[in-house]
Amino acid sequence: MKQALEGLKILDMTRVLAGPYCTMVLADLGADVIKIEAPKKGDDSRQFGPYVNGESAYFMSINRNKRSMTLDLKNPEAKTIFFELIKNVDIVVENFRPGTMEKLGFGYDVLKEVNPRLIYAASSGFGHTGPYSKRPAYDGVVQAMGGIMSITGQLGGKPTRVGPSVGDITAGLFTAIGILAAVNHLKDTGEGQKIDVSMLDCQVAILENALARYFATGISPKPAGNKHASIVPFEPFETSDGEIMIAAGNDNLWKKFCIEIGQEALADDEKFATNPQRNAHYDELKTILSEILKTKSTADWYANLTKAGVPCGPINNIEMVTKDEQVIQREMVVEVEHSVAGTTHIPGVPIKMSKTPGSIKKAAPILGEDTYEILKELLNYSDEKIDQLKMNQVF
Repeated sequence: MKQALEGLKILDMTRVLAGPYCTMVLADLGADVIKIEAPKKGDDSRQFGPYVNGESAYFMSINRNKRSMTLDLKNPEAKTIFFELIKNVDIVVENFRPGTMEKLGFGYDVLKEVNPRLIYAASSGFGHTGPYSKRPAYDGVVQAMGGIMSITGQLGGKPTRVGPSVGDITAGLFTAIGILAAVNHLKDTGEGQKIDVSMLDCQVAILENALARYFATGISPKPAGNKHASIVPFEPFETSDGEIMIAAGNDNLWKKFCIEIGQEALADDEKFATNPQRNAHYDELKTILSEILKTKSTADWYANLTKAGVPCGPINNIEMVTKDEQVIQREMVVEVEHSVAGTTHIPGVPIKMSKTPGSIKKAAPILGEDTYEILKELLNYSDEKIDQLKMNQVF
């Protein structure tokens, strides 16, 4: 079945997470992603554990559906090959520190002369403009500077880094969105363009109601644990054998919740009838609900509240997630056969499309496994020429 991005060719110069996550999303949807890696070493994340038969599980989880080609970009012959590749692709993606591509001779101003239709997407810590532009950054740094750590953690506790690397992942997602927007513009006008995505910008963009609360009150929000800043009840509660997350996000759901827990009077109590009132009397309400929810098991509450239409759920650990019937039915944990690691398990494709579905067609490549194929396919090089380039340590 045809895929949505079939026919798009992407030269992927990214490494570690933000850039590879972006190109993974595009590869899942059908783009031909050619991953350019340094000979012998490759993407830095190939050295990140844990390992399966010597292959990085980290690398394999975010580089499926891609082809790997090695090039020593400091070698003049490799630079010539790179420019030839640029003529034959639609998009180049990089996540170097600003200025690195220019030092290599591959800045956007140079590449757009080689291919005026080229979409050049750059994801970096702080973007290509501004006083911080040339600074190095990793996920933890931008989570700290972007404010998200300041609102994450237990009530009264220290700022806490979000578990998944949301600094990288959100930058990868925003870069993919930018690329798709640029592809649409390219189809309409024939014009390529540069996309500049900053990890710090992306963290500010997802602060959601924290910014709104600051400008409305003049007070910087602080960590509040698992409690929602504006909605009550919207947090985990202890049960007789564990915990359950309750999310009664409006007054109608609050009434359904009260009926199901056998406390219809609470819904009519003026102290709790509306969300602003529930917020105003939070401590009192939390005490009442905590005692009630301890009377049954997590499974009982989950079944009863779900049947009543009240959003809720158990707090699953990762093993439990992999065994959840909804996750399994939606193919969100899939088996992939890797040529070295064997059978591996990775996240599935979350974008479900009826006409042009995404898919995982191949496992992450071993370093340079597709170099010969790409040189033949895109540049029509002969076996003899490729062998000579190999002898010259071009790749």
